[in-house]
Amino acid sequence: MRILFIGDIFGKSGRELAVRMIPELRKAYQIDFCVVNGENTTHGRGIGMDSADELLAAGADCITMGNHTWGNYEINSIIEDYPIIRPANFAEGLPGRGSIVLENDKGMKLAVLNLQGRVYMELCDNPFTCAAHEVERLKQETPNILIDFHAEASAEKIALAYYLQGQVSAVIGTHTHVQTADEQILEGGTAYLTDVGMTGPTDGVIGMDRRNVINKFVKCVPVRFEPSKGPATLHGAVIDVDEQTGRATEIIRISGK
Repeated sequence: MRILFIGDIFGKSGRELAVRMIPELRKAYQIDFCVVNGENTTHGRGIGMDSADELLAAGADCITMGNHTWGNYEINSIIEDYPIIRPANFAEGLPGRGSIVLENDKGMKLAVLNLQGRVYMELCDNPFTCAAHEVERLKQETPNILIDFHAEASAEKIALAYYLQGQVSAVIGTHTHVQTADEQILEGGTAYLTDVGMTGPTDGVIGMDRRNVINKFVKCVPVRFEPSKGPATLHGAVIDVDEQTGRATEIIRISGK
């Protein structure tokens, strides 16, 4: 089984690049499942119906979210029916679901679990205890489990990966928008990458127009951030997983324009 994970799709330029490149990447790498993080897809905050439709039509099988899940009000009208998942450790009673089991036309199954970190992030439930419960439940359906851990602190991401090593196929970090160079296969066959990176404009500050961001740091006053309109780069990872055991055998970082 080969999985393509595309990192935080940011704004119009990131969305347009992802829509163009997903079909190309699926063909080039013979992808069985494509998972994308879409929490910044619509104008850099949240996701709307049109953006979700574009990504799914291009070949994304599942859209994961994060701390900007509720950044666009349209999410409320699609989160129950679309293959969109938000962090499972959000408060009980919120709309949507924290995981999904995908099945392709070959009969392969992949479970995707979305979690959010707590270090330097908004309050949410413990991702470690939530992960343990959710993984045990998902393993009843398939051994192939991919986790999108949307978190700020590298230490928290690495700790979760070791906590779950040998129990899940991959723990892939999102949120910081900067791709890290520490891809590895942990003991027990768990693929790990601290942050898969951003698919979006590369001439801004993590996606935002750099002038406004610099102004905030210099003058320490609130400013309205706007997505950069510059050229975009796609960042992601391709993960090979033994379908029968759920163990990852390889992970490679990818990027493209």
